[in-house]
Amino acid sequence: MKHRFLPFVVFIFLSANAYALEPVTLQLKWVHQFQFAGYYLAKQKGFYREAGLDVNIVPAQKHNPDEQFKVLSGQAQFGVTHSGILEQRLQGKPLVALAAIFQSSPYCWMVHADSDIYLPKDFQNKRISHLGRSEGAELVLMLERAGIDIEKLPIYSGLEPLTDFKAGKFDALQVYVSNEPYKMSQQGVATRQICPKHYGINVYADILFTSEDVYKYRPEMVAKFRSASLRGWRYALANLDEALQVTKYFATEKSFEELANEADKLLPFIKAPGIPLGNMSVARWQWIAQLYHLDVAGFHEHKNVFLYSDDSEGELSWSWMLSLAVALSLLCIPMYIHLVVFKKKRFMIN
Repeated sequence: MKHRFLPFVVFIFLSANAYALEPVTLQLKWVHQFQFAGYYLAKQKGFYREAGLDVNIVPAQKHNPDEQFKVLSGQAQFGVTHSGILEQRLQGKPLVALAAIFQSSPYCWMVHADSDIYLPKDFQNKRISHLGRSEGAELVLMLERAGIDIEKLPIYSGLEPLTDFKAGKFDALQVYVSNEPYKMSQQGVATRQICPKHYGINVYADILFTSEDVYKYRPEMVAKFRSASLRGWRYALANLDEALQVTKYFATEKSFEELANEADKLLPFIKAPGIPLGNMSVARWQWIAQLYHLDVAGFHEHKNVFLYSDDSEGELSWSWMLSLAVALSLLCIPMYIHLVVFKKKRFMIN
């Protein structure tokens, strides 16, 4: 008799574990905006929850965005970063690229509409905002490929780049195509953008990534998070009005009009004809390595641990076994009740 309720105890334990959500943190590379809409939709529509995940989406600190450190230090399990992740991997950082949300980089040079800068070669002797060789390295590369000696370019060193750009104190500002140009237009300043994408430098951007430890020891959780995130992005792209409303809930400091402009400007960088959302190819990463003058042999040495593979998704998982155990328990309950009642009746008859 003392073991009569053991199956119920097992069932309650299994059910509790089956419905427990695993806490996960996603570290963004910037503040909340449409750039991350797919993750917001994955959370709001319950895609993460369906995958058994309780996801906390953390914006970056404007003056200290360091998403890679947050992931490598264990403060977050996932992050969003730039194509410079390949160089950092080859330098020894155990980073794993999971999906490229942007098939092209949204970083551009912004110049005044009446500027005489139309092409990369026109940057000769022009004063530029700064030279970023990690974030936005493709902007520097675009100038170098046009024959510009960037070491000789005068660099702006002020603390208020937008204000000083508007005042004409320098010629070209590195921008995110959906942000600074809009701010200038709102102030009545007409601008143009010169973007790497227009000159054949289509490097990946906004790459979802994790650490090698998380990827190695929690492959099923990584697969579920990646799948739910891409599902969120697909939903966002197919339901833009709803995506804007949900993004506004997160991006409280931005107007709906500002977010709508971001969506309009970023969609061409996310969508690419014939390429599935989030797709990454070994050939394209090799091309990026060559583009950035990285060690191609080193890339081939690291590619199997650097690039996500969905092979693990076909393996028998503990979560699947747990679900099976719960299902079996549910099937056993009626049988258990029948046996208990039947035994009780027989005992009363006897």
